[in-house]
Amino acid sequence: MALTSYMRPVDHTRLTTAADWLAVATAVSLPWSTSATGILVVLWLIALIPTLDGADLRRELTTAAGGLPVALVAFGVLGMAWADVSWAERWGGVSSFFRLLVIPLLFVQFRRSGGGQRVFVGFLLSCVALLIASFAVKIWPNIPRASVDVGVPVKGYILQSVEFTICAAVLFDLAMTKASLRQWKISAGLAVLALAFLGNILFVVTGRTALVIIPALALLYGYRHSGWKGFLGACALMSAVAAVGWTASPYLRERVSGVWSETERYEKNSEANSSGLRLDFWKKSVGFIESAPLLGHGTGSITDEFKRAKDLRTPVGATIAANPHNQTFAVGIQLGLLGIAVLWAMWLSHFLLFREAGLWAWIGLVVVTQNVVGSLFNSFLFDFTEGWLYVLGVGVAGGMVLKARAARTPGSAP
Repeated sequence: MALTSYMRPVDHTRLTTAADWLAVATAVSLPWSTSATGILVVLWLIALIPTLDGADLRRELTTAAGGLPVALVAFGVLGMAWADVSWAERWGGVSSFFRLLVIPLLFVQFRRSGGGQRVFVGFLLSCVALLIASFAVKIWPNIPRASVDVGVPVKGYILQSVEFTICAAVLFDLAMTKASLRQWKISAGLAVLALAFLGNILFVVTGRTALVIIPALALLYGYRHSGWKGFLGACALMSAVAAVGWTASPYLRERVSGVWSETERYEKNSEANSSGLRLDFWKKSVGFIESAPLLGHGTGSITDEFKRAKDLRTPVGATIAANPHNQTFAVGIQLGLLGIAVLWAMWLSHFLLFREAGLWAWIGLVVVTQNVVGSLFNSFLFDFTEGWLYVLGVGVAGGMVLKARAARTPGSAP
C-alpha cells in the first residue's frame, strides 16, 4: 500500500508530477548554483516521499545497486562512534555521505514515471547555456562572472570540464544512432554540438581530470559496441584526436606538460603546487590507512589526521587537507579497508546495472565511469556538485533502465 493511501488520487498525481518536474529543475540548476540545487533537492524530497510505495522501496533496497549506497551511508554513520574528533567534525564528515540515500529513491521514481528524458534534456540545455557563457567569458574576459578561472562563468574548471565531457559522450552516441537510422541532419547537428563541448575542453579551459576521463569513455564505447575491434579502433581514434589537439592547442600542451614540471618542482624544491600537493596527500593517506587498516580512524577524521602529520619544514608538508583528493583514500582514512570494499562494490554494482545496450544504459555508464576515473584525482562523491551529478545520473538512468527491463520481463513489477 502506498505511504499516502489516505490521500486523494488527484493529490497523489499532482505530487508525482511535481516530483518529476522538480527533478528536472534540480538537473538544470546543477551546473550553475549550489544554493539553488540544495533548495530544489529539499522541495523534490517533500514532493516525492509522500508518493513512495513501501514495497517498491524495499525492492530497490534489496538490490546491490540500491542497497549498497545505503550500506555505505550506514557505515559512515556507524564510523562516527570511533572517531577521535569533535562531534561537529564527525557530523561534517558524515554529511558528505547522505546524498547517496537518494539513489534508491530515484530508482523508484523513474522506474514508475519514466520521465527521465526530461531530466537529461534539462541538464543538456543547461550545459549548452553554460557552454555559450564559457566561450563568451573567454572572448570578453571583463564580463562579470562568479568564477576566478579563465573561461569559466560559474563554479570551477574541473567541474565544467566533467559536465562537458558527459554531454559530449552522450551526444556522440546519439549522433551515431541517428546516423544508423539515416537521419543525417540530426546526426550532424548532434555531432557538431558534441565537438563544441569537446573543443571547449581542449581549447578554452582544460580540466586535466577530463583528459583522463575522455580516453576511458572512448575505449569503453568502442569495446561496448564492437568488442576488441572497437577497442582498438577507439585507441586509433583517440591517438588521432590527441595528436590534433596537441598540435593545435598550445594551452592543452601547457596544461599536460604542467603535470611533469609541477611534479619535478615538488620533488626537488617541495613546491606546493597542484600535482605536488596531490602526491603528498596520497603518500600521507596510505600511511593513515596503514595505521588503522580495518575500520579506519572514524567518520570526520580526515582533517585531524592531516593536522597530526603536518610538517612545517616544507610548504607542502605544512598544508592541511580537508580531503585527500582521492575518493578511495577519503573513505579509507575514515572507514578503513571495509569501507573501501563497500565503496568499490557500490561502483561495481552500478556499472553492472548499465551493462546492457541502449541510450539510458550508456548514460549510466558515462556517469559511473567519469566518477570512478575522476575519483582517482578528486573526492568526487564527497564534493557537492560532482556528488549530486553522480546521484542524479545513476538514479535517473538506473530507474529508466529498470523500467525498460521490467517491460521486457513478463510478470515483473511495472
